[in-house]
Amino acid sequence: MAQHDPFSAAQAARYGLLGLPLAFVALPLYVLLPNHYAREFAVPLAWLGAVLLGARLFDAVIDPLLGRWSDRLFARSTRAVLSVGGVAGLVLLAGFVMLFFPPTAVRATQTGLLIYASVMLVITYAAYSLLSVMHQAWAAMHGGSEAERSRIVAWREGLGLVGVVTASVLPTVAGLGITSAVFAACLGVGWWAWARSVAPSPRRASPQAASAAWLWRPLANPAFRRLLAVFVLNGIASAVPATLVLFFVQDRLQAPASMEPAFLGTYFLTAAASIPLWLFLVRRWGLARTWLAGMLLAIAVFVWASQLGAGDAWAFVLVCALSGVALGTDLALPGAMLAGVIAQGGDRGQAEGAYFGWWNFAIKLNLALAAGLALPLLGLFGYQPGTRDPQALQALTLAYCLLPCVLKLLAAAGLYALIIRAPALAEPAPEPIPSPSLQKDAP
Repeated sequence: MAQHDPFSAAQAARYGLLGLPLAFVALPLYVLLPNHYAREFAVPLAWLGAVLLGARLFDAVIDPLLGRWSDRLFARSTRAVLSVGGVAGLVLLAGFVMLFFPPTAVRATQTGLLIYASVMLVITYAAYSLLSVMHQAWAAMHGGSEAERSRIVAWREGLGLVGVVTASVLPTVAGLGITSAVFAACLGVGWWAWARSVAPSPRRASPQAASAAWLWRPLANPAFRRLLAVFVLNGIASAVPATLVLFFVQDRLQAPASMEPAFLGTYFLTAAASIPLWLFLVRRWGLARTWLAGMLLAIAVFVWASQLGAGDAWAFVLVCALSGVALGTDLALPGAMLAGVIAQGGDRGQAEGAYFGWWNFAIKLNLALAAGLALPLLGLFGYQPGTRDPQALQALTLAYCLLPCVLKLLAAAGLYALIIRAPALAEPAPEPIPSPSLQKDAP
């Protein structure tokens, strides 16, 4: 069997660079678009919410199908993948620009504008999802040791965090026009770099891969089902505080609005900065145990956050920093574990797209479940934005801090019982520490 040729730092960076614009586009679509349509075109928030929810659900449902298409493209050639990826990038760019700058003709009525936005969102999300699945599958096909897999994923997710931070600052500083131009440039450079990264080895598709049943193959893999269960629980635990953070900051901490960028910036920057630390620990503890350490850190941080109250804004900056460090494991490690599950299941080189299609479906399901779980609970216990009622604020604290701790604890228990302690599914013991020349390849 051929020895795996590990990525150098330059090769990993070339591959991961596309993660920057892919993350860059996500934040404006979720955060800026509703505000833009409400302020510029006077579209009611309730209708905007319905449009965004419908488009997001459709996007989640088609992810496994896009994954199946990705596998078919890889079975043809990597050139076919890059060609379709280039077209998807152009569609993504066009959809992004047309969403924020709709033609004058469709602005005449709110109904027409909503129909236009719905169609463009579906097209934009589909292009984004297809490009993301193919990009993720590209790295998983290379296989490699735990340290190698986690390093490649870390470059992609670390550069993605740079995209998130840039997207959170640029529209306010430079406006949507400049933001769109920067996004176009980043997307073009990202695709160009991806096309010049190390391509997966040619592979021959099995006869079974041509059948429609191949779409469901990942769900027949018990290792994938167990990892996916842990991933979903952990993802909901992370998505709940992301949904409620501004409510907690504004009402529980009563922090000035000027500090909100500091909270978010600290969270994302420390997440990016922590990735080399987690990669260092992966070489000693392995992927699963390192992820478990990140979960336990997050639980400890949010237990502490539950003790904060009005005037504790600077203490919350430290909460953001430490929870950002814990986020580093969520970004860099589960995807690397998934690549190992694919290889162990005998599906490497044939079904990565199908696996990542279901994986991305779970990510989007997490976001929907978080909002569907946390927001109704808050309303049930009497919380409304702007309230100063002690009982309502206590409900907010429980939802923001302690509910995620319970979910994260369940995820940690599942990780330990289903993966770390399951002999048939556990990753091999960590390999010996690489030489110093390999260590410096980490971002």
